[in-house]
Amino acid sequence: MTKAILWDNDGVLVDTEQIYYEVTRDVLATVDVELTPPLYHDLFLLQGRGAWHLAEARGLPGHEVERLRDVRNTRYAQRLRDAPLLIDGVARVLQALHGRFTMGVVTSSRLDHFETIHETTGLLPYFDFILTASDVTRVKPDPELYLKAVERSGCRPEECLAIEDSERGLRAARLAGVPCVVVPTALTRGTTFEGAARVLRDAGELLDLLERDTAGEPARLTAHPSR
Repeated sequence: MTKAILWDNDGVLVDTEQIYYEVTRDVLATVDVELTPPLYHDLFLLQGRGAWHLAEARGLPGHEVERLRDVRNTRYAQRLRDAPLLIDGVARVLQALHGRFTMGVVTSSRLDHFETIHETTGLLPYFDFILTASDVTRVKPDPELYLKAVERSGCRPEECLAIEDSERGLRAARLAGVPCVVVPTALTRGTTFEGAARVLRDAGELLDLLERDTAGEPARLTAHPSR
């Protein structure tokens, strides 16, 4: 039975993944590197590798690559302040689950970006703990974040449930022994998500899934996707 819910941030709680892609794409374009949506999906949402090596391959020295990274981070932070970020229905789901489950945020996002994102969302009071890239040495798809989250939750891995939107997040959760439900975004929709407990249309479907799980009905939270 599920006792703790571990939420990814970007693409699950807040609609930031498209913004991150667009800003990274535009900065790389200034050095004639084309970052297409499929390439972004592969490098960022599957491998978790990033794309700065593409600039290095064009002969850019390390200090110039770091300058581009800083430009991207500054522009991204500004876009976060200017755009509506909260995904529809998420606040309602969190409110319904609050107090019934231990809940944490488990994100590869930088702490400063995470804090900027949640300046106005009103979501943070729903969570018992938050883990960001600042808390680990290796981010997703490495399982370190989820291993720490399981420890913080006080539950066994099989008593936790991860909510992710990407293959790298799914892989990280599974490597930590945590069942994972995937809610795809526009950038990840159409992916197989092999090994996911469920692939849902939106976070609202999670409520029914958890109701059946807590009632002792077969929610199949360790099964492969049903659709």
